[in-house]
Amino acid sequence: MAKQGTDSQIVSIADMAVTFASKRGRVNALDGIDLDVQKGEFIAIAGPSGCGKSTLLKAVAGLTKPSHGEIQLRGSRVDAPRQDIGYVFQRAALLDWRSVRGNILIQAEMRGMDMRAANERTDQLIEMTGLGGFEKALPHELSGGMQQRVSLCRALLHEPDVLLMDEPFGALDALTREKMNVELNRIWRETNTTVLLVTHSVAEAVYLATRVVVMSARPGRIVEEHTVDLAPERDYASVLETGEFHRVSSRVRELLGSTATAD
Repeated sequence: MAKQGTDSQIVSIADMAVTFASKRGRVNALDGIDLDVQKGEFIAIAGPSGCGKSTLLKAVAGLTKPSHGEIQLRGSRVDAPRQDIGYVFQRAALLDWRSVRGNILIQAEMRGMDMRAANERTDQLIEMTGLGGFEKALPHELSGGMQQRVSLCRALLHEPDVLLMDEPFGALDALTREKMNVELNRIWRETNTTVLLVTHSVAEAVYLATRVVVMSARPGRIVEEHTVDLAPERDYASVLETGEFHRVSSRVRELLGSTATAD
């Protein structure tokens, strides 16, 4: 049974396993996952392709049911889709016919939020993410990075306890991805949101995270966790030159071997 949550502990995963049925038989996606996440932490999850990283996020969101073990969010067992999480996917998944503001407000419409409060919150998020002046723009008028900013605003609109991000910048070019990393670090600091990020990029994981969780090949297990001892506010170029960055990233690459993205 998962441990009871404390005031600071927001996610608790205890001995969690996920097994799928397929045409080829049973597939063990995850096994023996134990992970506690404190409020305000930024957890980066790294591992080889197919190791169950995305499945782990879906289980935390209540979209995938564990075959064994338990997940708790704020001390409440996760056994159905949760309303107190935000989710950002690799693709922005914006509606082509809706403006930036309209795409963000989909969240409010689906959740039955007070629209006056939702519009005020949308204004704040648009300002925070540098989308001012593009409120009426359609998705095809935006760059890939701007589309992902809209997706991030949508996920943050209802002020979720936990933000789940599944390789959100993987399709962006290297320079845009670096800029989005810097923006995400700033937004995390300003909102104090708890973040679980799945990434194949070691540099991204270590730059953004307070703790990097490294998973094995399928069935995915947590093989090591590494605290990143860097100040919350991080200049990108400076961080990449620190001994702490090299210490953690070298160990993560060693664990992942040739599966790690060359950064």
